[in-house]
Amino acid sequence: MAAPANRVSKPSGERLPFNTTSFQKKTRSKLLSIPGTRPSVQNGQLLVSTGVTSLDYLLGGGLAVGTVLLIEEDRYDSYSRMILKYFLAEGVVCRHELFVAAAQDNPTDILQELPDPILDDVAIHKPVEQPRLSCEPHDSLDAMKIAWRYQNLPKVQSALASSSRFGHYYDVSKTMEPEIRQAAKCHPFYLPEHPTQSSPTHSPMLESYSALLKSLEDVIHREGFDVATPMSNSRNILRIGLHSLGSALWGDDLCCHDNPRHGHALATFLYGLRALLRSSLAVAVVTVPSHLIQNRALMGSITRLCDNAIALESFKGSERETNPLYKDYHGLLHVRQVPHLNCLVSQLPDHKDLAFKLKRKQFSIERLHLPPDLSETVSRVSRGELAGATMVASACGSGTSGNKHLDF
Repeated sequence: MAAPANRVSKPSGERLPFNTTSFQKKTRSKLLSIPGTRPSVQNGQLLVSTGVTSLDYLLGGGLAVGTVLLIEEDRYDSYSRMILKYFLAEGVVCRHELFVAAAQDNPTDILQELPDPILDDVAIHKPVEQPRLSCEPHDSLDAMKIAWRYQNLPKVQSALASSSRFGHYYDVSKTMEPEIRQAAKCHPFYLPEHPTQSSPTHSPMLESYSALLKSLEDVIHREGFDVATPMSNSRNILRIGLHSLGSALWGDDLCCHDNPRHGHALATFLYGLRALLRSSLAVAVVTVPSHLIQNRALMGSITRLCDNAIALESFKGSERETNPLYKDYHGLLHVRQVPHLNCLVSQLPDHKDLAFKLKRKQFSIERLHLPPDLSETVSRVSRGELAGATMVASACGSGTSGNKHLDF
């Protein structure tokens, strides 16, 4: 061997430097190498992108394979449906297989609404523009006042972004081309096309949820997404999108009564779904109309049966829609639950005040920071009140001294 021979030829009195050896320990990585995935830096779990870069950052780098993400829908199901379409569009671009289930809209119609991917290597994030100084004296004074008040404060970084890029960017103003969409393999589940039969035995799970779980289990075993399947070079990820579970269209009365008759049907389904995903190369996104569920204890049970849980609170139809403080945002995002995978303590978000907005071409999540109150009305009123109080105090003081002079 070359290395020992060189060491013998050296003089005995000369000592070798520390750690100067040519031997290297070769280790073989046991992680799966699947397109569109990467290992987590916290726990080594295999991650996939949700399609929204800021949401990936919020969840600790992405969605872990074998987990469930619960999205509490906004009142009009606009933004929750958009995140679901982002998740499915990312699967199409990464050549993952899809499983889409819905009771209201046909899954084929949902796939036709997927946003168009921006297939380039240049990020579309633009630097924050600095405020321009206007030629008008009033605007110049305002700009000078803002600089005087806040010139020594650190700048607020509102965007949620990681140093390493993961996933793709999409243009929500356009739909995905049919050639790209049809290249992906999709397994649709449209509830009206799957007639359910009432089982003679009493079961806590509804027939619609039983049929959905049975269809999903058949796809996982038939297409080779089960971990027990012998390893092959062509392993893939199954992305599962379940739209608006718990609504009356699924035959569930969870959103109709305070004490629903099928109160534990959805919780039983989620328990079976999570057990199925733990032993498969699949990841699921589930949307639930939580604003219609009147029993909050049942909603808490549903949240705890999922690994990740976020809630969307839209400003549409509320007083905040016309509030100038929230003019740059379309709603608030609340993190209900974060996963505990291969660790005792989960990684919590570094910021709890989060908001989302829909630009002309992109949906993004940012840190919520309100602008400073620089209205002249407040300062003028406060100065006027102060001046009035001073004049009253002066008048009272002069009147008192005059009375004392008359007494003398």
